[in-house]
Amino acid sequence: MPKSKRNKIVSLSKTKKKGREHKESIVNAIREAAESYNSIYVFSFENMRNLKLKEFREQLKSTSRFFLGSNKVMQVALGRSASDEIRPGLYKVSKLLRGDAGLFLTNMPRDEVESLFNKFEETDFARTGSIATEKVELLEGPLDQFTHEMEPFLRKQGLPVRLNKGVVELVSDFVVCEEGKPLSPESARLLRLLGSKMATFRLNLICRWSPEDFELYKEALDESDVESA
Repeated sequence: MPKSKRNKIVSLSKTKKKGREHKESIVNAIREAAESYNSIYVFSFENMRNLKLKEFREQLKSTSRFFLGSNKVMQVALGRSASDEIRPGLYKVSKLLRGDAGLFLTNMPRDEVESLFNKFEETDFARTGSIATEKVELLEGPLDQFTHEMEPFLRKQGLPVRLNKGVVELVSDFVVCEEGKPLSPESARLLRLLGSKMATFRLNLICRWSPEDFELYKEALDESDVESA
C-alpha cells in the first residue's frame, strides 16, 4: 500500500531553510527593483482587501511594483542605517516601514502617483473586531427585509424576534452596534445582512524617495521621527 503524503515527515531544518530562502528571494527582489525604479514610496493601509489590492497592482504593473510582508525583511533589503543602505537616503524609507505598511516602487510621475493613491478607496462590510463607525439600531416591529426562513438564524445572532403571521417581527428595540466599539461576530453578520458597509480600504502615502530628494507626506511625521525610528 503506498504511503500517504500527509504522513511524510519534513525535517525542521528543511522548513527553516525554505523560510530563509524565501526571505532572501524577497530581499533580492526589492534590491533589484530599487535599482530599476526612479521613485520609492512607503504607504500604510487600512482595512486591507486583497482582491482590490490585486486589481490595483495589476493596473500598475507595467510601470510599478508593490511589496508587502515582513517590515523587517523589507528594512533589511533597503538598509536599516546609513552605513548599510543600498542607495543614498534609503535608510530613511526603511525606518518608516512600521505597522501595516508596504513599498511602492515606480517610474510614474509624482503627481500621478499621489492622485492615484488619494483616489484609491473601496467600501466593504466590516469584519469582526473592526470599530463601528456609527450606531445601528433596529426598532421594534416587523422586519420586512427578512424572510420567515431567516427567523431562526436571526435569533442565533441575538435578535429578539418572532414570527407573526409569517412576518419576522422584532419584539423590542435592538442595538446592532455602538459607534466607536469593536464589532462582535454577530454584529458583523447582522450588518452584512442589513447591507451596512462600515469598512473603507485605503492606501495612505507616508513618504517618497528619489535619488534627488526625500519627502514625508504625513503631517504627524517630521525628520526627527525618521532619525529616532
